[in-house]
Amino acid sequence: MGIRPAVTYTIGILSIILLIVSIALLVTNVFLNVVENYVKKEVQLRNGTTAYETWKNPPPPIYMQFYFFNVTNPDEVLNGGKPFLEEKGPYTYREYQPKENVTFVDDGEMVSAMTSKTYVFVPELSKGDPETDLIRTVNIPIVTVMNMARYSNIQILLLEALLMVKKEGLFTTRTVHELLWGYKDPVLEALQIFKKDIDDYFGLYYNMNGTADGDYVFLTGKENYKNFTRIVKWRGNISLDWWTTDTCNMINGTDGTSFHPLINKNETLLFFSSDLCRSLYATFEKELSVKGVPVFRFLLPSEIFANSSDNPANSGFCVPAGNCLGSGVLNVSTCRQGAPIILSSPHFYQADQKYIDDIEGMHPDKANHETFLDINPLTGLLVRAAKRVQINVYIEKIDGFQQTGNVQTLVFPMMYLNESVLIDDASAAKLNSMLLESEVVTVIPFMIMGLGILLGLIFIILVCTNRNVANEASEAERTPLLKPS
Repeated sequence: MGIRPAVTYTIGILSIILLIVSIALLVTNVFLNVVENYVKKEVQLRNGTTAYETWKNPPPPIYMQFYFFNVTNPDEVLNGGKPFLEEKGPYTYREYQPKENVTFVDDGEMVSAMTSKTYVFVPELSKGDPETDLIRTVNIPIVTVMNMARYSNIQILLLEALLMVKKEGLFTTRTVHELLWGYKDPVLEALQIFKKDIDDYFGLYYNMNGTADGDYVFLTGKENYKNFTRIVKWRGNISLDWWTTDTCNMINGTDGTSFHPLINKNETLLFFSSDLCRSLYATFEKELSVKGVPVFRFLLPSEIFANSSDNPANSGFCVPAGNCLGSGVLNVSTCRQGAPIILSSPHFYQADQKYIDDIEGMHPDKANHETFLDINPLTGLLVRAAKRVQINVYIEKIDGFQQTGNVQTLVFPMMYLNESVLIDDASAAKLNSMLLESEVVTVIPFMIMGLGILLGLIFIILVCTNRNVANEASEAERTPLLKPS
C-alpha cells in the first residue's frame, strides 16, 4: 500500500469522524448550551456582571422631553368654543437614574434598591427657555378644588369668593419651569388655614427632581435568569409581577439553529408605569437593528387605553364607578390626590376620534406618539425605548362657579412627555461583540460538518484519481514493449 492510498483513506476516516462529531454536537446542543449558560451567567443582578453595572448606573443617556399646549383662545373656550392649542417644545432634560441603597437579600435571589431621579436641562436639545417661556393652560389646582367643593353650597360660596379675591380662573399663565417643578398657588395657600394637610405648591413634577419614588425589590435572575429585573415589591406591595418573561419558548433562528432566547416574539412583556399606577404590557411588532444590534420591537397595544367595554381590566379607571370615558383615555384621579387628570397617548393617538375633533391642534402620528421598547432577544437587554404619555385635564361647567363659564365638557390636553433612551456606542460595541462570540460558538458544529463534507469530497476525488492512475498503470503493463512490424 503506497502513501497516496493511505492519505486517501485517512482523509475518508477523518471526514466520517467529523460528520459524526458535528451531528452529535447538534443533537446534544453542547455549544448552544454553552451560549445559554453564558447568557444565564451574565444576565443577572450580581456584582461583576455587565447587566448589574448597567442596571445600577445606566450608561446610555436618558432624555425627558416635555411638550406643552398653549391655549390661544381662552375667552372663546369659556364661551363654549373649541380650544385652539399651540404646541411648544421640546424642553429637554437629561435624566439620571442611579440605584441607591442596593442590598442583596435571600442569598442573592432578590435585591432591594431605590431609584433617585435627577433632571438637568439640556438647552442644545430644546426649543425655548423653561425659565422664561410662558404657557397658558388649565389651572389644575383651581379645577381640583372646584370639583371637591361642588356638592356643598356653603363650600361653593366660600370658594367662589376666594377665587374672586385672588383673581383666579379656569386658565392660568405660568412659565414652563413653574408648571413642571412647582409654584406657590395663592388659593391653595389660603385653603391651608382650613385644611392643614394641603400643600400650597403645585407642579406636574413637583418634588420629583432629585427624589426617589419608593423602595423596589427585584428578582436578580439567580434562580431563573428569565426573571431578571422582575419587580416583586414596590413600597411594600407584594407580588406585583410587573416584569416577567416566564413564557419564553424555543424559536427557530434564520440559519436553521434553535436557541432559547430571553425574549421571543410570542410573549407579552409586563412592566410597571408609575404614571398610570399600574402594570402595562407590550406585544411584538417587528424585528429591527439598532446600531448593529438585532432587536425585537414591542408596542403598547391599543387595549391599554381602551374603555371598560373593550377591556374590562380598565374598569378601575371609571371614576366614580360606572362613569367610564371613551377609548384612548384613562382617568387616574384616584392616584393624583383627586385632581381630574386624564392620561392618553400624545395628541390622542389611538383614542376615539371625538377627543381629537374636540381640540384644534391635535395631529396624532404613530412614529412620534407611540410607546415602544426595542429589546435584544438573546440577552433581554433594552437597546432603545420611548415612553410617550399625555397629561390631560377633565373640565366641565360647574354650577355655582362663574370661572367655568359655558365651557364644554372636554378632555383638555396640557402637556405630553417623551422619555427616551438609546444604547450608547460603547455598550452597543460590547453587546455586538458578545453576540458575535455567541454566533461563532453556535455555528461551530456546522463548521465541523462543513469541514467533514469538504474532506469527504476530497476523499471521493482522491479515490477516483487513484482508480484512474491504477487503471492507467494496469493498461501500461498489458501494452507490449515492441509493436510487430
